[in-house]
Amino acid sequence: MAHDLSLIRNFSIIAHIDHGKSTLSDRIIEMTGGVEKREMQEQILDSMDIERERGITIKAQAVRLSYKAKDGKTYEFNLMDTPGHVDFSYEVSRCLSACEGAVLVVDATQGVEAQTLANVYLALDANNEVIPVLNKVDLPSAEPERIKEQIEDVIGLDTSESVSVSGKTGLGVDLLLEEIVKKLPAPQGDENAPLKALLIDSWYDTYLGVIILVRIKDGVLRKKQQIKMMSNGATYLVDSLGYFTPKMQYVDALYPGEVGFISASIKSVSDCHIGDTITDSKLPATEVLAGFKPSVSVVFCSIFPVDSSEYESLKDALAKLKLNDASVEYQNENSAALGLGFRCGFLGLLHMEIIQERLEREFDLDLITTAPSVAYKINLNNGTQIVLHNPADMPDPSSIDTIEEPMVKATIMVPDSYLGAVLKLCTERRGEQVELTYVGNRAMVVYNIPLNEIVFDFYDRLKSITSGYASFDYEITGYMVSDLVKVQILINEEPVDALAFLCHKTQAEARGRQICERLKDLIPRHLFKIPVQAAIGGKVIARETISAMRKDVTAKCYGGDITRKRKLLDKQKKGKKRMRQFGKVEVPQSAFIEALRLGDN
Repeated sequence: MAHDLSLIRNFSIIAHIDHGKSTLSDRIIEMTGGVEKREMQEQILDSMDIERERGITIKAQAVRLSYKAKDGKTYEFNLMDTPGHVDFSYEVSRCLSACEGAVLVVDATQGVEAQTLANVYLALDANNEVIPVLNKVDLPSAEPERIKEQIEDVIGLDTSESVSVSGKTGLGVDLLLEEIVKKLPAPQGDENAPLKALLIDSWYDTYLGVIILVRIKDGVLRKKQQIKMMSNGATYLVDSLGYFTPKMQYVDALYPGEVGFISASIKSVSDCHIGDTITDSKLPATEVLAGFKPSVSVVFCSIFPVDSSEYESLKDALAKLKLNDASVEYQNENSAALGLGFRCGFLGLLHMEIIQERLEREFDLDLITTAPSVAYKINLNNGTQIVLHNPADMPDPSSIDTIEEPMVKATIMVPDSYLGAVLKLCTERRGEQVELTYVGNRAMVVYNIPLNEIVFDFYDRLKSITSGYASFDYEITGYMVSDLVKVQILINEEPVDALAFLCHKTQAEARGRQICERLKDLIPRHLFKIPVQAAIGGKVIARETISAMRKDVTAKCYGGDITRKRKLLDKQKKGKKRMRQFGKVEVPQSAFIEALRLGDN
C-alpha cells in the first residue's frame, strides 16, 4: 500500500491568526480516527504549554492519518498544522515546500486578512494547489456568501466549490476530506532513484537525541542505512524511523511522497541544516533539492540575568533552547551596568517575548532584557561596511560615511472608517505609501516603513486605533540610507551603555527628553544634585536635574547670632561640592527596566 503514490495526499493548513487552523486539525484527526476519543484534547498538535495558554501555534506539527474515502480506497494523509503569526512565517514556508497542497482557512465572520494573503502567496510560490475553506459558519455573525466574494476579489481564487465547515462542531469536515482526495495532487517520486529527502525540521529529544522530520522525494529510506547530509557531508547511521499519528509509530522504511521522522544518534541540532538534502552515502544523489532561505533575525535585544551568578545557567538554557528552535541566535555580551549577558537575535517581537517567557519558565531564570533594536549597516569612510547590533558599539561618528537601516513592506487591511487614523500612524512612523486599494468597504494599504519604527509598539498602536479590526503583515525588503544618530544618556556626566539607542535625527530630541524625564522620577535622590542628560556626540539635547536631599544642619542652633548658622551652611556647601566631584550615582536595576519600557508613554 505504501508504494502507491496516488493514495498519498500531503497538505498544510494555512490561515491568518485565530481563524481556526488548530481546531480544524483536531476535527480532521478525530474524524480519521488518528486519536481515540478518550485521548482527544483541544489543540492536540500544540504540544508546548505556552502554545496552549496563549491559544497560538508556534511550532508547525506533522501527523499521518489514514482516511477511507467514498470510492472505497484508503488514502494516507500527511497533515501539517502551521502557525499564523508573521514572526513564524518561516515555519509556514518550510511546511508548504514539503506539501503539494494547502487548505486555506478563512474565518467566515472576519474575512480575508493580511496574513491570509501572505500565506496564499507563500503557497503559490511553492506551487501548491489551494482549497479555500470557510470556517466558523456555525456562528450567527458568519456571512459565507460575502466572504466568498471577498476571496475571489482579493486573492483571485475560485470559490464556487469552496467548503463551508465548522472546526468546533465538525460540520462539513467530511466534505472537506473528500475535496482533499479529489482536488489535491498526489506526490511525484521514483523509488528506484537514489535517495533524496528534504529536511523540514529538527528538534532535540532527551532520550533519542536529535530527531529530524523529513519528506522523501525519491528513493527509499531504510533502517540501518548510512545517510549523508549534502550541505556538510556528515554521515550518520539511521537508528529508527517512523511517523506521527500524533503518537510515534515506528516503521522499517519510508517511501517517496511520505513524511516521517528519523533518529540517527546525531548529537546537536546545529549539524542539521533545515532545508538540507539527505541522501544515501554509498549511492548519493547528484543534485540537491531546492531548500529554504535561512531564517533571518530581525529584532535584537540583550538578555541579562538579574542575579549575575545565574550567568552560567542562562548560557545552558540558551544552548538547550537553540536545540529546539534553530532560529534563535546569541552571542556573549558584557555591559558595565548590567554585567555579563547575551545579545540575542529573534524573528520578531512575539518570538522574542516567547523565548524570554520560555527561558523564565522552563529554566526558572529571572531576566532583564534591554530595549529591542534592529541591525544597522554602517558604511565607513575607508570603504568597509560593518553590521551594528548594539548601539553601544557604534564607531566614532567622524569615521562614518552613511548608515543604512532595514526597511519593510507593510500590508495593512482595515475597514475604511479607520483608514485616516492608520495613514496618520504610518506617516508618523516615517512610512512611505506605496498603494491603496479597496475591496468592498475594506482598504488595503501598502507602506514602506523603517523596521525600527515597527519594532517597539506599532502593532499595539495599530490595534488600539482601529478597535482591533486592522490586520498587519510585513516582509523585509532591504536596506536604505537614513539620517540616524546615536543618543547617549549621561547620568552625573557618565555615559550609561545600556540606555544608548539609535533613532532618526528628527525624533532624537523627543525620545531623549522622554527618557530623561522618566529617569528623573526613577533614580533615587542623593545628597548632591544629579544631572540626567541626553546627548548626540558632544551636544546635549535634553536635561533634567534630580535635586539634592537636604539635611538640616542648623537644627542644633537655638537662637544666637545668624553667623553661626551661616558658618554651618557654608561648611555643608563645601562638603556637597566635594561630594559632587567624587560622587558616584548608583542607578538601581528597576530604573533600567522601567526606562527601557519606552513604548508605554
